[in-house]
Amino acid sequence: MATVTASTPRALPTGLLKHRAVHKLLLIALAAAVLVPLANARWASGSWPTALTVDLTKPLGSASDWIIDNRDSHPLFLYGFGYVSNAVVISVRAVYLVLLGAGWAGVTALGALVAWRVAGVKLALGTTAAFLACGLLGMWIPTMQTLALMVVAVLASVVVGVLLGLAAGLSRRMDKILRPVLDTMQVMPAYAYLLPVVLVFGMGVPAAVLATVVYAAPPMARLTALGLQGADKEVLEAVESLGTTARQRLLTARIPLARKELLLGLNQTIMMALSMAVIASVIGAAGLGDRVYQALASVDVGAALAAGIPIVLLAVVLDRVTAAAGAADGTEGQGRARWAYALAGTVVVALAGRLLGRVDWPDAWTLNIAEPVNRAVDWMTAHLYSGVPVIGGTADWAGHFTTWVLDPVRNGLQGLPWWSVLLIVATLAWLIGTWRTALTAVLAMAAIGVLGVWTPALDTLSQVLAAVAVTLVLGFATAIAAARSDRVERWLRPVLDVFQTMPQFVYLIPVVALFGVGRAPAAAAAVVYALPAVVRITTQGLRQVDPAAMESSRSLGATSWQQLRQVQLPLARPALLLAVNQGVVLVLAVVVIGGLVGGGALGYDTVFGLAQGDLATGLVAGAAIVCLGLMLDRVTQPTERRTGKGA
Repeated sequence: MATVTASTPRALPTGLLKHRAVHKLLLIALAAAVLVPLANARWASGSWPTALTVDLTKPLGSASDWIIDNRDSHPLFLYGFGYVSNAVVISVRAVYLVLLGAGWAGVTALGALVAWRVAGVKLALGTTAAFLACGLLGMWIPTMQTLALMVVAVLASVVVGVLLGLAAGLSRRMDKILRPVLDTMQVMPAYAYLLPVVLVFGMGVPAAVLATVVYAAPPMARLTALGLQGADKEVLEAVESLGTTARQRLLTARIPLARKELLLGLNQTIMMALSMAVIASVIGAAGLGDRVYQALASVDVGAALAAGIPIVLLAVVLDRVTAAAGAADGTEGQGRARWAYALAGTVVVALAGRLLGRVDWPDAWTLNIAEPVNRAVDWMTAHLYSGVPVIGGTADWAGHFTTWVLDPVRNGLQGLPWWSVLLIVATLAWLIGTWRTALTAVLAMAAIGVLGVWTPALDTLSQVLAAVAVTLVLGFATAIAAARSDRVERWLRPVLDVFQTMPQFVYLIPVVALFGVGRAPAAAAAVVYALPAVVRITTQGLRQVDPAAMESSRSLGATSWQQLRQVQLPLARPALLLAVNQGVVLVLAVVVIGGLVGGGALGYDTVFGLAQGDLATGLVAGAAIVCLGLMLDRVTQPTERRTGKGA
């Protein structure tokens, strides 16, 4: 059959883009011809030159010592951070005591009735089952500790996020100021937040809550600003014509019109807060995350799974409830009555539990899954790690992936002259964006060298690139199958829902059980974490291709493969690029956490600095991770999607 070709209106922009890309490449080649010989003559090739590094060990060490020495005596800490710390401790303690006072029956009833009020009976039953499972696994008290931390952190995150979102949504100047700050916070892996707050607040609940707020507030701020900026202008003009003040327009028009964005921001904030609350167990936050962390430290997969399952159940329940609230139409009607019934029912169940002496979860109602899980892991170690006929064992797969993929990529990157890495980054960033994009990416990469962590950063980059490659291959293949088959899409949806709501920390449990520790397990956890987002975005992009274009190609006799290759994939290019960008950012987040299971490189430096209170090591590694994330974000995020303008 004849090849399906693009129409004339589409051919012209493509030619222009190619022409522009050639011009960019010629300019980069000209700049390289001038600058590379100068750089090579002045600092030579190879790894990043020592002359261009800045040793921050002494100033950061001095700052760390000053903070530690003055944390209990300086007025800044006593009357500033001290009040914040005390307020956080009191708030978390108060919520925790309320949860304990309500008892397991009262808390379960509250969760079920809220789910019933928001989404109906089906979700209410699921919520009840989730809370009961937390008790059956012997994790009721840790679950309440995590919930108490979550409640305070989410409330603070929402307040901070809404205030920043209002500032950005109502002022273009503030939007321009806050955008790079929120960009940096969004690409910064969770671990990078921990060390600074630990130095200021010490180990414990205050540091965990404040780190969670910093991590979880940006999505609330972004979506609040988006909702305010996207409010219907005709409605706003109509309200303004009535003589309302700016404050009245905000309260009666802008905020109600942005309701769905606000609720989506709440959903994202809750999910990120849960993820960070679990990670914050590393700095002394009690709860489910601490149980997982302690179990992973001793490679006790059974205990880790017993604490990990409640985390997943909490994540799924919170995601479903907040998503259902966002999808509701917001009408009042019988809402107040149903909320009154829910509150009254909760009080009745809680009082009944206290009268019957059933406040605490009975020990006789717990199941010990750690021992059978560990026996299963031992069996897997004996039978699946190696020696499996034909396919080999999981340890063999990890070893082959390390030897054939991770090592060559790492050695290749570390063997490149430093200036060539910058040149590659500049070329990729400029081809996909503007010269400003390229400059930002190059400066971010150069900052890594200046910080003196060039070699471990390239090690981390090699893990990210390898994991992203695997993620994209699996993700695109799965998404194509889901886009072309409603049955496959329906089957995948609940699986992706569960995987997408699981906090990052939990992904380490199965990979340790299957692959042990090392760089390959860290990459495997990153692949599993990033895969759902890539599949969802790609599937949506392929399904949203103009049906007229598909019908036109079909009428010309195009086969299914030709339709995919010549129509769907080209037209879904923005979604594919977004999937690549999100895959890169999500992979980086988990590769860094992989330092806990032998991932090494910057992740290990961050974990080591956090464990030892070594500000120089931990903060420099965290800053390098931020720079690496910023560079990868710029290299994989087209300027058209950020600014709406062409390159």
